[in-house]
Amino acid sequence: MSDSVNTPEVPRPAPGGEHHPGESVRHTRAKGEPRFPDGPKADPAGSHFERRIRSFQPRRSRVTAGQADALQRLWPKWGLDIDGHAVDLVELFGNARPVVLEIGFGMGEATARMAAADPDTNILAVDVHTPGQGNLLNLADRSGLDNVRVANGDAIILLREMLAPDSLDGLRVYFPDPWPKKRHHKRRLIQPEFLSLAATRLKPGAVVHCATDWEPYAEQMLDVLTAHPDFENTRADGGFAPRPAFRPLTRFEGQGLDKGHVVNDLLFRRVQHGDR
Repeated sequence: MSDSVNTPEVPRPAPGGEHHPGESVRHTRAKGEPRFPDGPKADPAGSHFERRIRSFQPRRSRVTAGQADALQRLWPKWGLDIDGHAVDLVELFGNARPVVLEIGFGMGEATARMAAADPDTNILAVDVHTPGQGNLLNLADRSGLDNVRVANGDAIILLREMLAPDSLDGLRVYFPDPWPKKRHHKRRLIQPEFLSLAATRLKPGAVVHCATDWEPYAEQMLDVLTAHPDFENTRADGGFAPRPAFRPLTRFEGQGLDKGHVVNDLLFRRVQHGDR
């Protein structure tokens, strides 16, 4: 589920018009008018942090009326703008249950299913895709899920600036952008520097779970995670893991499998130095 920036049109009914569920509607905003006055900010961190190569790319995408409504209604309650200010996870979720960070959730269907299947685990789901943010909020609302929070912005800033050490019980990165061209490999999320940062926020014993249908990227993930001193493979043979039952088979993944794609899961445990 790759994360990507977008600049959507805000669905808003024309005078005398009506919205239908799932319908995407054009709206011309006045100069300076925010897309969602009570929703996620367009650039929550602003220019307060250094420029660097990012693992997500800009793209435009429209927001349906239902997604826009969810963003307006639910963002103040369940949304988090990644603006660089420290966040208290107990305060954010209203409880001290374990928290798993998911980076890049697409349209959120799998996230909502995992949240429903494991209500005792909180999921902090990060993406910059506005339609997906609205869709996940809508799914959580319709299913009565209180263990999902949606974060908008750069996951690196969230990890580095906002989360406390040893505050996460797990990290999930499912189907990130593979950046297949060699000159773009530096944009891939799973790199030694990223893992070193993530390790500081993960509790000992927390599991990093990655999945990809791009085999060259899967091999790189396996090499990078295996070589990192803060992680150990949960597989005794040092290889890929079968898809665990708690990770739902998504529609996108099913279509890929029908075409003969190979999906690889990796589950690595956070260790403390001296534990190996």
